[in-house]
Amino acid sequence: MTTSHTIAVLGLGRMGSAIATRLADQGWDVVGWTRSGRTPAAVKPAADPDEAVAKADFVVLALFDGPACRQVLDGVRDALRPDTIVLNTSTVAPAEASGLARRLGRSYVHAPVLGSVPAVGAGALQILAAGEQDALDRARPVLDTLGTVRQVDDASTAAALKLVANNSLAGAVLALRDTLRQADALGLPRDRTLDILELGQLGGLVARKRRFLLGGPAAAPATAEFTIGALAKDMALLAAASDTPLRSAAGLAGTPAAPEADMAVAATDPAVDDAVLAPLRAYIRGHATGDPTHFRDAFWPTAHIEGIRDGAFVSWRLDEYCALFEGRPAPDEATRSRRIEAIDVHGTVANATMTLSHGADTFTDVFLLVRAGGWRIANKAYHRHS
Repeated sequence: MTTSHTIAVLGLGRMGSAIATRLADQGWDVVGWTRSGRTPAAVKPAADPDEAVAKADFVVLALFDGPACRQVLDGVRDALRPDTIVLNTSTVAPAEASGLARRLGRSYVHAPVLGSVPAVGAGALQILAAGEQDALDRARPVLDTLGTVRQVDDASTAAALKLVANNSLAGAVLALRDTLRQADALGLPRDRTLDILELGQLGGLVARKRRFLLGGPAAAPATAEFTIGALAKDMALLAAASDTPLRSAAGLAGTPAAPEADMAVAATDPAVDDAVLAPLRAYIRGHATGDPTHFRDAFWPTAHIEGIRDGAFVSWRLDEYCALFEGRPAPDEATRSRRIEAIDVHGTVANATMTLSHGADTFTDVFLLVRAGGWRIANKAYHRHS
């Protein structure tokens, strides 16, 4: 493509650099600016954002979050030409997208993208574009250079759809993590496991991220395509916008790898430390033996055990709970089972869920654990399934 139009790309991180390079390689005249001052070879550097946008027909934002978008746009507003179209590819909250659309009016196109750095280079992004039809029509050649445009009703919807899509990606990463932990526990070779997983529902993710899954955290910082930090940020935005707690947000927040590591490194996290499991195992032994000594090992002395019993709320102190056990196993102990379903660790606190199958009754136990010297259960709440 050969064109006389100038595009200013503001924000030259991983995605911004890839977008600027793709546009330049396809014949666009591209000027770039970033706080770090690092500009791709194919892009003309600008000393500041005002210089970058002064002669631009299009301004592409590839910034980390909503506050960064507002700050940069507020700074360049006087330098923007009246006919300049602003294309925002950044991932922001729905309310932030609506606010930017109101502030810039007919010249604003909200265009978050699905896909990472390799998709940019191939012109294979999926672009969720929302804006006035005239602005969309003018921006279409730029967007078509980057990928496939899917027109969306408004900026808020485009932003929300991007967050929902990223949540599904985060869920897939955590599902892969759980699967690899089980495979490791069974002693299966990682490469053979990945071969088989490529044949199933996680196949696309495994194929794209195989080098990270084999190499672990050490492979990630220099070559990350979509970072843990960026994905965790997106999940926090979605949780706040929907007022709904997300397993993916909690799971990613507990990832020990550096935020700049590729998201796939979250799938290689080892299982939680045995020290966190110790009080839960003591709790299981208490039920298996009927010996309350194990519960005293499992819980902090100030703990409460709470739930609904015979239609009424109960909150037992630890001594009251221990008094319910007679020091011997239940007659049907051989048929009973307990299974730890999930554990999320957040520094000195953790939450865990356990399923107990006790004869005709099934219980879901939810634990809050606190580490103070060692890990113990600070509180337990339970639900009895009828």
